[in-house]
Amino acid sequence: MVLSAGLLLYRGDPPHLEVLIAHMGGPFWRHKDAGAWSIPKGEVEPGEDPLDAARREFTEELGVPAPDGDPVPLGEVRQSNGKTVIAWAVRADLDPASIRPGTFELELPRGSGRTITVPEIDRVGWFEPAVAVTRLVRAQGAFVERLVERLSD
Repeated sequence: MVLSAGLLLYRGDPPHLEVLIAHMGGPFWRHKDAGAWSIPKGEVEPGEDPLDAARREFTEELGVPAPDGDPVPLGEVRQSNGKTVIAWAVRADLDPASIRPGTFELELPRGSGRTITVPEIDRVGWFEPAVAVTRLVRAQGAFVERLVERLSD
């Protein structure tokens, strides 16, 4: 089982809540919007604490330190690609202009032996929960819904 861990930043409170999500980088996602956004996340290494992995991946993907704050557990989801994602919400503010995304190598076209360097994410933005859910990878919308429930109690 592949396990990824991530952080969902939020600011404000319902009904003025916003969450920070990231648009996936690379040529496949360039012209897509719905389903092309994700929380900053990545694979948990063997023996690594998932929350530590979420913080590490946040820093790697966005190029800024993961914010301090009390992590709110949001549970797990299983994505259509079979990957399980576990997430925490953290109250923080982040200027999208401050990100310096990490990169990865991609063989393009596949099988050509030619590689290009692409950003892991190409932009981030703050969105109201209803908008974020429509842009996120389908399964990850549950994290936003769970956060709204917790903050509304």
